[in-house]
Amino acid sequence: MLWVKCLHLLGVFGWMAGLFYLPRIFVHFVEGRAAGEDVRRIVIMARRLHGFMSVLAIVALGAGLWLWLGYGDTGRWLMIKLIFVVLLVLYQGTLGVLLGRMRRGQSMPSSFALRMLNEGVLLIFVPILILAVVKPF
Repeated sequence: MLWVKCLHLLGVFGWMAGLFYLPRIFVHFVEGRAAGEDVRRIVIMARRLHGFMSVLAIVALGAGLWLWLGYGDTGRWLMIKLIFVVLLVLYQGTLGVLLGRMRRGQSMPSSFALRMLNEGVLLIFVPILILAVVKPF
């Protein structure tokens, strides 16, 4: 099971890196487009990052499910953690919608709103980390 836990953590680390960086790419896109710069390369970067982090999300979720079934733990901490994991998946879905808008050249939120969105992932990830390590319930 320790190998599965290692796989889970690798998936989570990579997924989180993508969740932190993709909104920053959106900020560069919005600001670059407003300045009249060529932002085609930024769109390609965002598309590739989203694909890569989606694979890592599947690895993290799959290994997490394997751990859950293997250990059989159903403590209250885990149920609350799973709620936050669902929020992370919804957050990534939101980023996917924004990526689609970016690729089609549609309007995007302001760079300030995207910066706030970027910080919002911490409000989801920190409770997951606390619940997984401390298991307060």
